[in-house]
Amino acid sequence: MARAARSRTPNPDAPQSHPHRLLHTGLDGVRALPAAVRRGYRSRRTAPTATLLDGAPHRPLASTLGLMAVTVVGACLGLLLIGSLRVPVGPMDTSMALRPSLSGGTRIEVAPLGDLELSSHHAPVRLDVDVDRLDPVRSQALVDHPERFAGLQAEVTHDVTRGALGLALHSCVAVASGATALGLAVYRRPRRALAAGGLALTLLGASAGTAYATWNPESVLEPKFSGLLTSAPSVVGNARSIVSEFNVYQKELARLVTNVTKLYDATSTLPVYQPDPTTIRVLHVSDIHLNPGAWRIIASLVKQYRINVIVDTGDTMDHGSAAENHFLDPVSTLGAPYVWVRGNHDSRGTQKYLTGRRHVTVLDHGKVTQVAGVRIAGVGDPQFTPDRSVVAAGDPAERTAGGHLADALRTQRLAGTPVDLALAHNPAAVREADGLAPLALAGHVHHRENTLLPQGTRLMVEGSTGGGLRAVHNKKPEPVLASVLYLDRRTKRLQAWDEITLGGLGLSRAEVSRHLPHENQPGATPAPSGSPPSAGPSSGPPSGPSARPARSPSEHPR
Repeated sequence: MARAARSRTPNPDAPQSHPHRLLHTGLDGVRALPAAVRRGYRSRRTAPTATLLDGAPHRPLASTLGLMAVTVVGACLGLLLIGSLRVPVGPMDTSMALRPSLSGGTRIEVAPLGDLELSSHHAPVRLDVDVDRLDPVRSQALVDHPERFAGLQAEVTHDVTRGALGLALHSCVAVASGATALGLAVYRRPRRALAAGGLALTLLGASAGTAYATWNPESVLEPKFSGLLTSAPSVVGNARSIVSEFNVYQKELARLVTNVTKLYDATSTLPVYQPDPTTIRVLHVSDIHLNPGAWRIIASLVKQYRINVIVDTGDTMDHGSAAENHFLDPVSTLGAPYVWVRGNHDSRGTQKYLTGRRHVTVLDHGKVTQVAGVRIAGVGDPQFTPDRSVVAAGDPAERTAGGHLADALRTQRLAGTPVDLALAHNPAAVREADGLAPLALAGHVHHRENTLLPQGTRLMVEGSTGGGLRAVHNKKPEPVLASVLYLDRRTKRLQAWDEITLGGLGLSRAEVSRHLPHENQPGATPAPSGSPPSAGPSSGPPSGPSARPARSPSEHPR
């Protein structure tokens, strides 16, 4: 048996037959195949690593800086695009947002008055608060229940605290979303994108910690004003007195809320006139005199009243110098076409600067234009009073310029294209258009006048739309005035007008009063559509409480 067992045990040294050698060779090749595949795969996968190690070594600093850059840019984009949050604060609706900044601080925008900046903290983020509007419902509740003013300070503090917490959470979502989205777009790797989002949250937390560490509650006592608010300290006193006498401030706030609420309630007491959607709406402004807040007021009125065309009857400047020209840049962005005539404070250089700007039409020498379906002609003021080397020519020169305007109006009438609006800065000039246009507009005297001229033309003189800034030289601030004229789209005749009056600096007055021409009042006989209304009994005296007898422009040197 032992011999038989040994005979079955293969002897390695014994010679093998040829088939056995082939079989063993095939089995060895099969067993070696996976190892060969693995070696080939590894050689292909490790070749770039070897090249990188031999030729261009990995740079962790560059990778880290790139990730930081993507994080910062993405976080900033997130704050700018989705970082704003609407927050009700007392009777006001506000928008709060964190914005990237090199110096930090807080900016409060109160349209149309201007901006208020506080050096509240030093961090790479700034707090922006925009006061959007005064909510009429909450304002009326305060007016109906004056006892609530006692708790208004606590309510505002609570609202601001709640809004700040909400803004913090909203900003975290904004920076994380922005950084993650940009990281995914740049790296196309979820782990790197999530790393960018986490890093953005870390940076925002560090910024918040820096702001908390550098928080300066005394900054409210030393604010920086811009816009119309630049004159606020000289009119309402400094912030220290407001803080120390907060009870007085509460009473003034109550008066402000009451008056602004009257503005919202004005529509219920206006005379019966409802302009239909096709009515042409003309905004008449004049004598802005370099008031930067006027542009915001005009833009707001254009939006609220859906204005079709803005008419400016001059004295937009104060000295007509080239240094003042950039003040005119916003006229192209007000939301409606802008028609302008030169005033006695506007130089020829001012007129040249405005000519050719987008959405702006400059009228002079009786030039005629058609804007929003209304045919308008105008003449610039022949005098430039800031030039003291030239003796003022007075009303005779104004009447001569008005004569050129009248000639142009006659030419248009003979051609079958009569003019709807005649414009000049000085009323003495545009009076020469009496009987040649149904409506004449002017400025210059810094108060409103509404007169029916002998030949049937209605002369409407606008007050100063920028008097608030000039009024710091006077004892009593001038109000800011503008008017909205409603013209029938078919006949281009005046149907009604709204007189808008905003209190000057330091005054909390806001009024809107509606007036109807005599021929449009209930029971009156409408004037024929083919000619200006006559000066007879059907026309009557100027309507509205603000209408007053006309005065000679020479009595009001400006």
